[in-house]
Amino acid sequence: MRIEPLPLESTNPVAELVPGRDAYYHTDLGATYLGDSSELLKLVPDDSIDLVVTSPPYALVFKKKYGNVDAEEYTRWFLTFSDEIFRVLKPTGSFVLNIGGCWNKGSPTRSLYQFELLLNLTKKFKLAQEFFWYNPAKLPAPAEWVTVQRIRVKDSVEYVWWLSKTERPKADNRKVLQPYSPDQLRLIENGYRAKKRPSGHNITNGFQKDHGGSIPPNVLQMGNNDSNGDYLKKCSEFGLDPHPARFPSDLPGFFIKFLTDPGDVVLDPFCGSNVTGRTAEDLKRKWLGFELVQDYLDGSKYRFDYINE
Repeated sequence: MRIEPLPLESTNPVAELVPGRDAYYHTDLGATYLGDSSELLKLVPDDSIDLVVTSPPYALVFKKKYGNVDAEEYTRWFLTFSDEIFRVLKPTGSFVLNIGGCWNKGSPTRSLYQFELLLNLTKKFKLAQEFFWYNPAKLPAPAEWVTVQRIRVKDSVEYVWWLSKTERPKADNRKVLQPYSPDQLRLIENGYRAKKRPSGHNITNGFQKDHGGSIPPNVLQMGNNDSNGDYLKKCSEFGLDPHPARFPSDLPGFFIKFLTDPGDVVLDPFCGSNVTGRTAEDLKRKWLGFELVQDYLDGSKYRFDYINE
């Protein structure tokens, strides 16, 4: 990779948030740090982060190279991180956790580990809202139950918990409005007679006002296929294994836009190939990424046009 140095006067823009540690690399707006995030988080000052958005290793039956904990141990393992996340978040901040489900070993039944984790997290955090990431391109798995015995359907949804320290974290759904449907555009143009719907909802004349787009649902439909992207091409070119569990940039991007403003600080304590950092950089937010596996950080450099090491 060709690394273009930053201007001489440029410094790590978030160095004060991880005192005493050198960044693995940094850009104009953010920095990555190599190490155990349970230790790195302890260095971050209280009430200093606007948004933590992350996708930690899931409690899968089959072990992955990046390391994943058994479902029975998952809650205890993750609470060592979440206590620190709670501490570093600003009172107006949010914690967005993408966590997939898993199957019980040897059984066509689902583990409840992510719900056990949520119940424990809400002893401190508020559950602002639950989201569902729908990926229509997911492969049919587990093969034994879905494609061999044909007694289950493919699992295409993952949970995304939006948690906060207070009941009213910073949020503005006007930043994530979606294009109106053709039907809604017709209503705006032709008008709508105010009336009470059979459901009991009172639909007023304000329903036909053009607000610039429709409020998105809490089901986020996003594919996860970057097979033709520069990241994978560069990893192949330089003999690096790409991170095997990357989420699409649209996922952190939605919450970064929804829950932060330009200049706010976004942290991903399990940053992997640093999709979150790159997305935050594109959206003019400061960012921090922590990662335990050096190879993944080496590959993540290829997401940026320039870095400083």
